[in-house]
Amino acid sequence: MTRLVELEANGPRKLDPSDIDDEKGDVAVCQCGLSAEFPFCDGSHRQTADEEEGATYVYDDDGERSTVDRVVTREGGTGNGEE
Repeated sequence: MTRLVELEANGPRKLDPSDIDDEKGDVAVCQCGLSAEFPFCDGSHRQTADEEEGATYVYDDDGERSTVDRVVTREGGTGNGEE
């Protein structure tokens, strides 16, 4: 499966001891791009469990999932259809 993930950060997140949650203990870093607590995991990846191999999915802000036929990117473009 392929997931289209748009992120605004431009660098890594370095974890330090202050990132450890006193109640949860450990810290998990999000790798699916869906977490509302990004860069930390909030369990949102569970909604991807039934994704099909070879399909591309887009998730909206409400967690609703749609499939797309293809994703077209343009090097040097603005991404909004303008040049």
